[in-house]
Formats: sequence, C-alpha cells, structure tokens
Amino acid sequence: MRQLRTQLPSQSRHDWRTIRTLLPYLWEYRGRIAIAFGFLMLAKLANVGVPITLKFIIDALEAVSGTEQALLGLPVALLVAYGLLRLSTGLFNELRNAVFARASQHSIRRIALKVFEHLHSLALRFHLDRQTGGLSRDLERGTRSVSQLLHYLVFSIAPTFFEIGVVTVILLLNYEIWFALVTLLTVVLYVVYTVAVTNWRTKFRIWMNRVDSEANTRAIDSLINYETVKYFGNEAHEAKVYDRKLHEWEQASVKSQTSLALLNSGQAFIIAAGLTVLMILAGRGVVAGTMTLGDFVMVNAFLIQLYIPLNFFGSIFREIKHCLTDTERMFDLLEEVPEIDERAGARPLTVGNGSIRFEHVDFGYRPDRQILHDVDFEIPAGQKVAVVGTSGAGKSTLSRLLFRFYDVTDGRITISGQDIRDVTLGSLRAAIGIVPQDTVLFNDSIYYNIAYGNPDSPRDKIVQAAQLAHIHDFVMSLPEGYDTVVGERGLKLSGGEKQRVAIARTILKNPQILIFDEATSALDSKSEQAIQSALAEVAENHTTLVIAHRLSTVVDADQILVLEQGRIVEHGSHHQLLERTGAYAHMWALQQEERRHELEDESTPATATVVPLPR
Repeated sequence: MRQLRTQLPSQSRHDWRTIRTLLPYLWEYRGRIAIAFGFLMLAKLANVGVPITLKFIIDALEAVSGTEQALLGLPVALLVAYGLLRLSTGLFNELRNAVFARASQHSIRRIALKVFEHLHSLALRFHLDRQTGGLSRDLERGTRSVSQLLHYLVFSIAPTFFEIGVVTVILLLNYEIWFALVTLLTVVLYVVYTVAVTNWRTKFRIWMNRVDSEANTRAIDSLINYETVKYFGNEAHEAKVYDRKLHEWEQASVKSQTSLALLNSGQAFIIAAGLTVLMILAGRGVVAGTMTLGDFVMVNAFLIQLYIPLNFFGSIFREIKHCLTDTERMFDLLEEVPEIDERAGARPLTVGNGSIRFEHVDFGYRPDRQILHDVDFEIPAGQKVAVVGTSGAGKSTLSRLLFRFYDVTDGRITISGQDIRDVTLGSLRAAIGIVPQDTVLFNDSIYYNIAYGNPDSPRDKIVQAAQLAHIHDFVMSLPEGYDTVVGERGLKLSGGEKQRVAIARTILKNPQILIFDEATSALDSKSEQAIQSALAEVAENHTTLVIAHRLSTVVDADQILVLEQGRIVEHGSHHQLLERTGAYAHMWALQQEERRHELEDESTPATATVVPLPR
C-alpha cells in the first residue's frame, strides 16, 4: 500500500490570531452583537428551563394521580409555561439571527472589499507569480469562511458550552456532587476525544481531496485534448493514468470513512457511558426517596438536550478548522506588502508639456537577469518616438516602467522634469494611455469595454471613439450591435477586432501621453493602414511612445531607437538609420523581403503539403 505522504497544512498564523483579526471588523456593530448575545443567552436559558418545567409537571401529576381531583389538579399553568419556554427558545434564536445579520454581513463585505482593493494595490510581479484561479478561490473561500466561522463560533460553540455550564451549576446546587462531576467529565472526555481524533483524521481528508482534484484535473485535461488522444490512439493509456488516480482516491476515501466510523463510535460510547452512569445515580435516588420521578426525567432531559449538540461537535470543529485555514489564507493576502507604493508626500503629476525622459535606466525583473542597460533617451513634448528591436530586447519593459508597474533598478524616469516615483500613482496613470500588444477585454458588451476608458462618457463620445478606431461599422453589422458580449477575455472577437476596441478605449480616455505597444500587430495590412492614419490623428499634439516590431508602422516617427539586448544601439529618423546601413537597415531589408514573399503567397493558390516521415 502506498505510504501516506500528505501532512497537515502548516499554520503560519495561529488560529486565535485569525479570530483576533476579525474582531476590529465586528467592533463597529458591538451594540448589535451585544443584543444578539443577549437573545442567545435568553434562548439557552429558556432551553434549560424546559426540563425544569417538565420536572414540576411530572411531580404535580404524580401528586394528584389516582385521586378524584386529578382533572381539577391538572397543572395548566406549568403546561402553558412549558409551551411558552419551547416557543421562547425558537423565538429568541430567530431574533438573535435577525439582529446579528447586519453585523456579520457588513463585516464580510468590508473584509472582501479591503482584500480586493489591496490586491489591486500589489505590483504586477505579484500577480504574474500567482495563479489567478487560486487567488480568486482564496478570496471566495475566505469571505465565505468568515460567515461560517462567525456562525459556528457564535451560534454553535459558545451557546453549547454556556448551556453546559448552566446545567452543571443546576445539578451541583440541587443534587449530589456526582451528578455535576459525571456530566462535566463526560463533556470533557467527549470534547478531548473529538478534537484529538478529528485532528488525526484530517490528514486523510486532505489526502482524499488532493487526489480527487488530481483525478478530475486529469480527466478534464484528457477530454479537452480529445482529438490528440484519438490521433495517437492513447485511450487505454489515458484510462490507465485516470484509474491510477482513482485507486489512490479509493485508498484515501476508505481511510477517511473508517476513521470517521472510529470517531462516531467513540463519541457514542462516551455519551452512552455518561448517560448510563447518571441514570443509575438518578434511579438510586428515586428508590431511596431523595429524588422524585420528575428529578429523574429532568436529569435525563438535561443530558439528552446537551448531547444532541455535542453529537455535531466533531463536524463543527472540523468545519471551524477548515474555515480558519481558508480565512488565514485570505488574511495572508492582506499582509502582502505592495512592491510599488507612493512615497510620503507624493504630489499629483503636473503633466505640463508632457516631455518624457529616461535617464541612464537599468532594470531587471530578477537580480540575475538584467533587461535594460543604461537606457538614456528623451521624448520631447508632442513628438513621437519609436522603439524597435527583436523579441526580448526589452521594448515592452519601457512601457511597464513608465506606468510604474515596476521601479527602475538604477537611474530615473521623469515626466516634465518630475521623477515619476515622487508623484501619486493615480495621477501618473491617468496621464498615460496605452494600447497593449496583448489586449484582454472584460466578459461584457463591446460598449462596456470601450466605455471603460472613461466610464462617465456619453454614448456619442463612445461611438465617436469607435469610429476613429475603425470598428464602428463592424459593431453595427452585429445583430446586437454595441450590446454584443465579447466573451471571456474577449475571445469571441478576432485579434484585430480586440485591438481596435483597445484603441477606441484609449482614444476615449484622451490621455496626454500615449503608448502604442505593437498596437497593430494583430491587424492585416489593409486594416493596419486604416488604423495607422487614425492613430496618427489621435497622437497629434500628444507625447507618444511607439513600441513596434513591424518597421513599416514607425517610418513617420520623429525619432527611432533600436534596442538590442537591453541597450540602445542606434537612434535617428527612418531615413537617417537606413543611410547608416546598420542594425535598423538590416531589419528593414529582412522585413521587406518577408513582405515580398507574403505578397507572392497571396497571389498563389494554396495547396496542402504532406511531409513524409523519415524511414
């Protein structure tokens, strides 16, 4: 049998520390919480009063039984009191829920909003290093677990132990000390046994969940790649791999179920033993005349009333542990320190003429991987500067540094003479608009995605931006027009259509500084020419940084920088760089040759080519 390797998750945050972290969010509603606790205590006191009233009813009925006055001696007042106590228990519990609802739900809302805002304040590096699915699951589980944690702690654990305390005191004051001691000992043994066994068997549950996730992941991955499986005839292989995971899940599930049976059996034994001992004590008291039949029934009712919630203690304790773990992960996100933050006394950016200056900038995403080396250039106000170079040269890194997604390792970047590290992030990013190379859209309408550039814009401005980006006619040809939903990450649109939406969004933002990062890379030649004229119109009188791989899109730039391995190796206008017959001229010649081949291929009918396998 495969050895179990899964261990209990390490807890960097103590459970009590997690609970203490919740308290400030609840403090705002301390008055409501106090009232809710008041109703809770009243509900438990009414619950305790039920067996006591039952005792007096039985004693009263026993006293009049067999007499002619039995009907007249019926303890109507006690029976009514019994009914009222039963009603009060449920009524006070509902009042508690109603009063506590706003406190708990508002606390959850505040926590979720704070984590959401904090995640947006973290640097791009944090989000690139994490899996978005896992991050959203941490947030989802954490907020849900806060609600469950408050419910379990306030409505399950606390009232149960309060009721145990009240019952113990009643038994101690009215009967022999053994009744209270046996009750207390039974509860203590039950709790200790439940906690110990639950902690021990949690590792089996974790193992089972992990293997179950792996099995499902494997199955889904195989089905998604259905065609590949068929191409290579690997159905049996996929079934074998899947069955191997199912076999491991079977082992884990058996261990989880058998350990649960052990837990339930032990709990039942402890409760039965305690109840039997107390019934023997009570029975002896009735026979000896020191206790009435009503006392016997009351003791029995007390114990049954206590042990019913205790039966759920194991599952509640397990759920509390899971909730604490999930809540801890969410609070750990709040402890992530933003890599990029505003300096003390940061002021809003004064864009002024909008000139941009990179002064001897060095940068690397990691200390052992330098991207930019002594990059020094200026984009004068209102001019367009293009940066070209091979893939991986560091072109897109320039735009990320200008947006302050990262801070430079050495040197500085200024806008109108102001170091961008000395201004507020909001004002800096409001002054810059970008059309990125990889355009990602929200799973919403085309209208929403264009309006995202300036959500307060009227509809005519949004339509105007779409027209300038040459996407209006396409949108109007769709059955739902601007209300067309673009799908997850905009996948229902082609690459060119997505990029035109991104251009329209940036036009609508109307920033003073523009960045075009491979803005027309996904467009065909005809669309590229149409949009290039629109971009030129938009960029007029704006300070513009163009990052491009296709050199034909930057021939009109005031200055072109050639970046190779993070260094500027050439700079000048298009004609100046061609005359130098250097790196730029070489790239231009290669792209012109590629363009000629593309035109030849377009004029030649396409034929399928079968490549023979080597013998």
